[in-house]
Amino acid sequence: MVRGKTEMKRIENSTSRQVTFSKRRNGLLKKAFELSVLCDAEVALIIFSSSSKLYEFSSAGIAKTIERYQRRVKEIGVNHKRDDNFQQARGETYGLTKKIEQLEISKRKLLGEGIDACSIEELQQLENQLERGLTRIRAKKYQLLREETEKLKEEESNLIKENKELKEKLHEMGAIVVASSSSTLSSAEVNMDDNDNMEVETGLFIGPPEPRHSKKTPPQN
Repeated sequence: MVRGKTEMKRIENSTSRQVTFSKRRNGLLKKAFELSVLCDAEVALIIFSSSSKLYEFSSAGIAKTIERYQRRVKEIGVNHKRDDNFQQARGETYGLTKKIEQLEISKRKLLGEGIDACSIEELQQLENQLERGLTRIRAKKYQLLREETEKLKEEESNLIKENKELKEKLHEMGAIVVASSSSTLSSAEVNMDDNDNMEVETGLFIGPPEPRHSKKTPPQN
């Protein structure tokens, strides 16, 4: 006799539902045990009935298997995140590569290379880009020239000021030297006049010698 296919839906009759639960629960627990023994697999099975009653089976301990499961889920999450980051980086690399290729093509066209296949509109766009770029380059050039001119003018002004200060210092030093020379010369002239008026007394006498008076000695008795 062929068993009919059971329709997968909730059994409305509570008695039939309880009987079916008990049969299939025992069969599921048996299959879990057989799988762990025959295939040397770590199996954990947790069942809650409609009345919140717990049924469980574990070949290595429920807590140990759950802990192993949590570690594995965490590792899978990290690996999955790495894969996502790798895929994102790969997509960004591909996008950057395409942009670099487009920039290289645009650069060659701006240099006048590879424009044989360009249309009139593309050539007009290239011409407009070159004109805008040339305008910006000239503006930057004139700006740098103005800044350099202002810098040179400032340096020239500083040099003129320093030159003026040096001239003033040199003039002051010349006046001091002239005044010092005049003062030295006047002191020498005064010393010479004093020497001319100075009378020197000496012990030299010119003329006949003075007579010498001899002392008379008294007669001796």
